[in-house]
Formats: sequence, C-alpha cells, structure tokens
Amino acid sequence: MSEDSAETPGTSILPGAAIVGLEVDDASAALRALSARLREIGAVTGSFEDAVLRREQKQPTGLPTLVPAAIPHTDPEHVITPGIAIAVPKHPVAFGAIGSSGERTIWAELVVMLVLDDAQSQQAALQTLVARLQEPESVRGMLEATDEVDLERHAREWFAG
Repeated sequence: MSEDSAETPGTSILPGAAIVGLEVDDASAALRALSARLREIGAVTGSFEDAVLRREQKQPTGLPTLVPAAIPHTDPEHVITPGIAIAVPKHPVAFGAIGSSGERTIWAELVVMLVLDDAQSQQAALQTLVARLQEPESVRGMLEATDEVDLERHAREWFAG
C-alpha cells in the first residue's frame, strides 16, 4: 500500500473472499459460509468460525444504514491474513442490531466481515466502513455485482474510497 493511499489499513478485500447470491436463512449461516470461505483461502484459523459466531451472538453487528448491512468480526488471534470478506445475500438476512442484545432486527443486504489482526486497525476499519455505508450510491455497485470477480472489483473501489 502506498503512503498516499486513502485506504484504511486492513481494508483490502481478500482475493477469493467474495460471495454473490449467498443463499442462507439466517445470520449464523451467513457467518458460517464466510468463515468457511476464509478457511479455504487460508486467511483464518480453525477457531475463527466459533469465535465470530459467539461474538455476533453477544454483540450483534447489524447496522440500520440506508443499505442495511452487518459488519461481523472477532478477535485478532483467529486471523492469519488480514483483510475483508464480503457477501451479498440472495435475500436480506436477519442480523441483530448493533448496540442491542439481538432483540432488534436488521435485514442485511450486505455482509462485510472484518478479518483483522490487531484491535487498533479493527476500530479504524469499523469507523471507515460505517461512514461508507452512509453512501448508498457507492454500495449499489456491490449489490448489483453479477459474479464474485465483479463484487471483488466493486469492493476494492468502495474500500479505497
């Protein structure tokens, strides 16, 4: 990454970590699918899936942005290669709302999983992503992606600002 890059550290889409038309019934299934993809590409440890599921149950990550989204993440010790995984579900997926214990539901149209290896970059990435989710026109390209290569391209552009 160059010095003049506007990209937040760790906000690069991991190659092979994009899923278009994800067919799942709930947030747990979405998290399992993204975790499995991350394991396939060697980006996370075997403990990542359980850790992200536990964290999502205790601290939901659904955001009531103009394009509803979820930003699941977990502790850095489960990460091998930092970056981001992204999924566009075929149908919106129910995630608990951030700041609640899951009693409020957000129907996420986009799932952006942070896979970061230090807490400081995780906080910066969360702030950046929440701000960018307020720009629905920039999110539309990802939602309209026709395949995983197209989604990765749109995500790279979106994350770079």
